Order: sequence, then C-alpha cells, then structure tokens
Amino acid sequence: MQKPGNKKVLAVVSDLFFSVKINDAAKRAGMSVEFVKDEDEVLAKAKAKPTLIIFDLNFESVNPLALIRKLKASAEYKGISLIGYLSHIQGELKQQAHETGCDMVLARSAFSQNLPQILKRHSGVV
Repeated sequence: MQKPGNKKVLAVVSDLFFSVKINDAAKRAGMSVEFVKDEDEVLAKAKAKPTLIIFDLNFESVNPLALIRKLKASAEYKGISLIGYLSHIQGELKQQAHETGCDMVLARSAFSQNLPQILKRHSGVV
C-alpha cells in the first residue's frame, strides 16, 4: 500500500494531447504529475514510489514493455501501479503488456474516458 499523501503520478507519454489530458485530470484529483521521456529517468523517479506510472505503450523510444518488465522485476518498485494505453486494434501488444506485468491496459479511448476515475481511485480521495 502507498503511504497516505503520496499522490504523485509519473507519465511516460510523448503525445501532447494526452499530456494535457493527464495533467488536467491529475490536478482535479489533487495529484501532481511528472512527465518523463527516457528509461533512466523513469527508473530514477520511480524510486520515490509514485502512486502510479502511466505508459503510452506506443512510445517506442522508451521501449515501454522492457521498462515495465524492469519495474515489475525489482522489489524496489513494488506497489507502484502501472497502467498502459494503446490503440484499440493492437490486441497483440495489449496481451504482451499484460504478460510483462502492466496492471491495467486500456484502449486510448477508454483511457481518456476513464482517466478521472482512475486518478481519483489512485489519489485515495473517496
């Protein structure tokens, strides 16, 4: 379980549209969000135990599946929820993300629609 008051989100996202959407939803949920764009930075920032890490599973320069595998393999990152989003037609990538350890994988449209509820649930606000 996360400590009460730990309301930080890491977002491994390159798309400006989703960056704005995540930032706005996080503010409404009383959370802070930090956008990271490379693997080393994600691993370093994850040591601070954010509540949640959001991955754009199509952000190829970061290699999200390998990064998720590293996060799930280390006890240091235990308890951090990992959520990924992708195109609804990418069934194989969705399966790979689940197998790699991503806690939740959503189509972009479902992610957008449910983002406020997802962040509210992770913020600890009822």
